Amino acid sequence: MKRITELDITKLLDEAIAESDRLGIRISVATVDEAGYLSGFKRHGDAEIVSITLAQDKAYSALFNRVGTDELGKLCAPGAELYGLQYNLGGRMVIFGGGVPIRNSEGRLIGAIGVSGGTVEQDIRCAMAAIEILK
Repeated sequence: MKRITELDITKLLDEAIAESDRLGIRISVATVDEAGYLSGFKRHGDAEIVSITLAQDKAYSALFNRVGTDELGKLCAPGAELYGLQYNLGGRMVIFGGGVPIRNSEGRLIGAIGVSGGTVEQDIRCAMAAIEILK
């Protein structure tokens, strides 16, 4: 896979929602393409309003930093090498889990997914379940 197709985006969004249903949580999920533009979005109607922006910003943060937002949080901790990075990009940088980069079989970054609405662990689980369907 060279790029994420519209069909892939639909599968990613649907699988993240399906995983959240299995977990009993209400989420928003967003995908961004390799340039950081929003390529897909879906949410439960009763998901928290803040999850809309957080899902998009988690995907954006994972893409532009080329690592999951959970890992980014470790890198941005006080005393760590990227401390303070979270204060950049006009407040869009998210440094807690739920944003995951998407790479093709050659390892090239082709997009990212962001999930918000559950605990950090649940958001990561929904994002990873979605990415697994592309393999």
